[in-house]
Amino acid sequence: MARLTAEKAFIHPECEITDSQFGAFVEIGKGSRVAHSTLGDYSYCDRYADIANAQVAKFSNIAAFVRIGATDHPLQTASCHHFLYRSDDYWDDAGRDEAFFAHRRSRTARIGNDTWIGAGAMIKPEVTVGDGAVVAAGALVTKDVAPYTIVAGTPATPLRERQPRKIAERLIALGWWDWDHSALRAALEDFRTLTAEAFLERYEG
Repeated sequence: MARLTAEKAFIHPECEITDSQFGAFVEIGKGSRVAHSTLGDYSYCDRYADIANAQVAKFSNIAAFVRIGATDHPLQTASCHHFLYRSDDYWDDAGRDEAFFAHRRSRTARIGNDTWIGAGAMIKPEVTVGDGAVVAAGALVTKDVAPYTIVAGTPATPLRERQPRKIAERLIALGWWDWDHSALRAALEDFRTLTAEAFLERYEG
């Protein structure tokens, strides 16, 4: 019997899940923290990922120890410490700064379809990683990543295209990530054996 199902995400032990939604065949690795986020169908994260204020599309491959939507601290105030906004942790008569938390949640990171985020990479708030893009292990992504582009480094910069631009455009137009589960199964052997261009030639309408 298949380990992953359409009905319920496979959540490993020691995870912290807050105000998040998961699509079909999603897996959340051991010890991961997911807050105020969505993960689309077939996306997964490996061990100890930290995902906050993020929209992750379908078929995203998120490696261990990745941080997406890394939260920040206020820099324009006299202090950048927690006591400014987690004030109720320090004083019985002080409330949390709800406006600060609302602003933090509004700064959404977006991860496209069929993406690969390498181990230990960090994606900053309000960054978009385009469909088909690859983020190398340990990269710090502070700017948007174009579709089907491989980036690496701190800060991350483009290394090369994952697919030639015309092939990438055709893959995006095909949108195989929106196929239903049975169609994916029927095309499995072609996914495994054909080049991207040959796959397109077979499946473009």
